[in-house]
Amino acid sequence: MKHTLLFAAATLALAACSPAPEPSASADPVAQAPAASEHGFGPEISAEDFAAHVKVLASDEFGGRAPGTDGEQKTADYLVAQFQRLGLQPGNGESWFQDVPMVETTADESTSSATITLNGAAQPLAFGTQMALGTRTAQPEVKVDASEMVFVGYGVNAPEANWNDYADLDVKGKTVVILVNDPGFHAGDEQLFSGKKMTYYGRWTYKYEEAARQGAAAALIIHDDAGAGYGWDVVKNSWSGAQYDLPASADPEPRLPMQGWITGEVASKLFADAGLDLDALRAAANKPGFTAVDLGDASFSATLNSTIKESSSRNILARLPGSERPDEAIVYTAHWDHLGDHSATHGGDKAADAAATEGEDHIYNGAIDNATGVAGVLEIAEAFTVQDPKPARSVVFLLVTLEESGLLGSKYYAANPVIPLKDTVAVVNLDAMSVVGPTKDFVVIGLGNSELDDVLKPIAEAQGRVLVEEDGVEKGYFFRSDHFSFAKFGVPALYAKGGIDHVEKGADFGRQVQADYTSVRYHKAADEYDPEWDLRGVMQDLTALYGVGRELAGNEAWPNYVEGNAFKAARDASRAEAAAN
Repeated sequence: MKHTLLFAAATLALAACSPAPEPSASADPVAQAPAASEHGFGPEISAEDFAAHVKVLASDEFGGRAPGTDGEQKTADYLVAQFQRLGLQPGNGESWFQDVPMVETTADESTSSATITLNGAAQPLAFGTQMALGTRTAQPEVKVDASEMVFVGYGVNAPEANWNDYADLDVKGKTVVILVNDPGFHAGDEQLFSGKKMTYYGRWTYKYEEAARQGAAAALIIHDDAGAGYGWDVVKNSWSGAQYDLPASADPEPRLPMQGWITGEVASKLFADAGLDLDALRAAANKPGFTAVDLGDASFSATLNSTIKESSSRNILARLPGSERPDEAIVYTAHWDHLGDHSATHGGDKAADAAATEGEDHIYNGAIDNATGVAGVLEIAEAFTVQDPKPARSVVFLLVTLEESGLLGSKYYAANPVIPLKDTVAVVNLDAMSVVGPTKDFVVIGLGNSELDDVLKPIAEAQGRVLVEEDGVEKGYFFRSDHFSFAKFGVPALYAKGGIDHVEKGADFGRQVQADYTSVRYHKAADEYDPEWDLRGVMQDLTALYGVGRELAGNEAWPNYVEGNAFKAARDASRAEAAAN
């Protein structure tokens, strides 16, 4: 589960990315893969097998599994060897791989600038302290010149909620200023959208996409800690240094010429200078029928100079063909990438270089995030291979790259699936499995979104567990892992893991374990394999998630999102297309 937008650590780890090493056509992955045959794997889902996979993937030998490094090659060799051992078929025709193109954009802040002009006075904005700015155009120079500024509330266009902040508004060539999160959050109104629980429309990525659809020249989100779920430092760190994206030609999402954030202080001054009250307008934006407001004669100008590099990485995938309906599939996914080896210099980043000081642990092994998820997919895959009867539908095991850089691997797959998404029954995502131990609760991130909850619920109840939603629902965790790439296309997505209420030690113990992970290990060098982990809960989780896939692979059901969910329309349209064909 991700706790920030685009992590600074990911930026550092990938700063020296080069094209992914090519697999040798003559090489035997089983022979090459470290420890591929050192453990006697059994057919059942077991803690011993799970731990063996994690221990290898999170070892120093794999160097933190950064894309474009030797760690990627070792990871690919190991995973292909495991898929071959299980007797699975290559997932992309005759290949185990799907190449994922990548663009690296690094802004030169020393030659870039941004200014707001109001009432004839120009106010330059400082990178990092007052604003963050970026481009996804892959152009070395992008300019916005004297673009009119307009406040569009939350920047939401939600037909199913009868809500459109852009109604009767032409923002072509303008700069839109947007509130973070979605309507209902700041008002605390549970009847408005989902109240405190962030919906898809609250994600900053959605706001930029919608602004692009509306033809805006730029979009600036007003940051506030409560609405974003993190402080300004997260924005500053995440938007500095190299940024990674798919090429525009490989990405179905619309893009703005320029996008970014401004601090609450900058926004308050801007609105006040324009004779407006930001707090009053925030309150108005939480009510149906809100009308956008021009910011007087305010205009935004910016020049962004960037260095552009192209490289690539790979998704790794295998397939178990269905015995009756092989063209329909359930997809299990987990991201294999992590943050790499920080012992190398990081382009002059003093903080990164300090972290790599001699004597310190400089390998970000990513044991929990996400060697556990990858190991879980391998264990579930093995269970499917010995299942009797064989699954009627196909099962795809998709291990994606570049999750730590904005879900790029899964985004690329969703735009270029090996089985069309209209024929994809569901996706089950495993990311940062819980090592708390056996718990009474089973956390479903985004509980209530789809009918997949109804499939999981009786399985969890048979284990003596109850489904609960995640803590911090206002932070939008459902939109921060790889299943989200599928959800945007309407594929029902399940992202679930063990909770905190330990069956023997109680909830306080579980909170302590989680707090230790978040503060000490998450995206740090301390995220290493620990033989003292209590894996009984992980075994329950894997058994339950396998059970969901087994149920769906053996019947003819097509689960959907619930009425009112933002992704239901896409699912309805894809199923209508499938029926027409």
